[in-house]
Amino acid sequence: MRFIQTYQLDMMLFMSGMCFILIIMTLMPDIMSYKRKRILALMELACTALLLCDRMSYLSRGDASTPGGYIVRFSNGMVFFLTILVPLLVTYVLRDLYKNEGGLLKPPRELWACEVLFIIGTVLIIVTQFTGLYYVFDENNVYHRAPGIVISYVLSFLIVIIQEYVILRNRELLSKNLVNALTLCLALPTFASILQYFNYGLSLTNMTMVLVVIVFYMYELSSVGKEVRNARKREIDSYKESQRREAALFLQTTEALASAIDAKDEYTHGHSMRVAALSRRIAREAGYSDDQCEQVYFAALLHDVGKIGVPDDVINKPGKLTDEEFRQIKIHPVLGHQILSTIKQSPYLSIGARYHHERYDGKGYPDGLRGEQIPELARIIAVADAYDAMTSTRSYRDALAYKRVRDEIEKGRGTQFDERFATILLQLIDEGEVQ
Repeated sequence: MRFIQTYQLDMMLFMSGMCFILIIMTLMPDIMSYKRKRILALMELACTALLLCDRMSYLSRGDASTPGGYIVRFSNGMVFFLTILVPLLVTYVLRDLYKNEGGLLKPPRELWACEVLFIIGTVLIIVTQFTGLYYVFDENNVYHRAPGIVISYVLSFLIVIIQEYVILRNRELLSKNLVNALTLCLALPTFASILQYFNYGLSLTNMTMVLVVIVFYMYELSSVGKEVRNARKREIDSYKESQRREAALFLQTTEALASAIDAKDEYTHGHSMRVAALSRRIAREAGYSDDQCEQVYFAALLHDVGKIGVPDDVINKPGKLTDEEFRQIKIHPVLGHQILSTIKQSPYLSIGARYHHERYDGKGYPDGLRGEQIPELARIIAVADAYDAMTSTRSYRDALAYKRVRDEIEKGRGTQFDERFATILLQLIDEGEVQ
């Protein structure tokens, strides 16, 4: 206690500076509600003024001059007023907490009693200035307690008791940590007041009130941080959901378009789906990432989109095609590229459509590319497309036997097909992974 009494003026100055900084920090965030911001700022301002007035009353004590008399009387009056104002502002914070965090339509009615006690206390402080109810000053302007000072302590105790009662009775409405912090911080000024009553010359009550303000500020700061995290989580979840929906819509649209393309040929229903699934499997075996495998899948799904521009009688002709009819068939990669190149966000789609009939030896169409000039994605689709074409019934022939299909893939390694991807397909065939 002696240490506090020796350095309490310095402590008051330091803590008042802390409160002033909190005022600035409280007024800065835009996320905090205006009402909560206003109440907290008033609490911090009241604590700042309380500590400064209390410090001034100690510094002016014993100053027998007329100005000294005015200063010591003003500062002591303000100390008593602010000491009861801070608990009132705590009451307003509790009201706001129970309304917003607690979900109550109306704040606990017991809190009204705190306002009544504040009004009584304010009236008695005014009365004290004329009657000396709480304190008096001698001819040297030295402060002395009066017997009625116990009333000021009782009023403050009653306000805190009511607040503690409300907190404990409605503890399920607030978080456990907040209830514990409020209970402890409201009890500290009460305990400090008891010590101060029996240790004249100490200002423990005023200094411990700063702790209450700090707790409310830290809680609000934590709430703002939590709200920011929740908002960010909602934003991320919303973005992920939007991506999921876009991906689902893209999948459904491309599959629907692929089905529409396959429907032009009465013998090859499901061809695009099968080629897409096999292409993705080959890409995965080749070590492609999940994203790359999905690109291969969608490109393969739409590789024949250019057949939309090919007449149905040419696609479904049962016999051998004429040179002109084959020319019309050979133009479908270019048509597909033109259609899909308008999708700027997915350029790989048009790549698969244009180059899936290119051959590794340069004898393919439409551009006659050779070897590594052909995009890898198209080289994967080419071998998968050829496999499904051979294992499917066509208008001009039945499906080929699997041994012959395997022999054709083996024969085409390094000539028609990229050796790497053809080898992977042969391994899948040998392992019974494709049929």
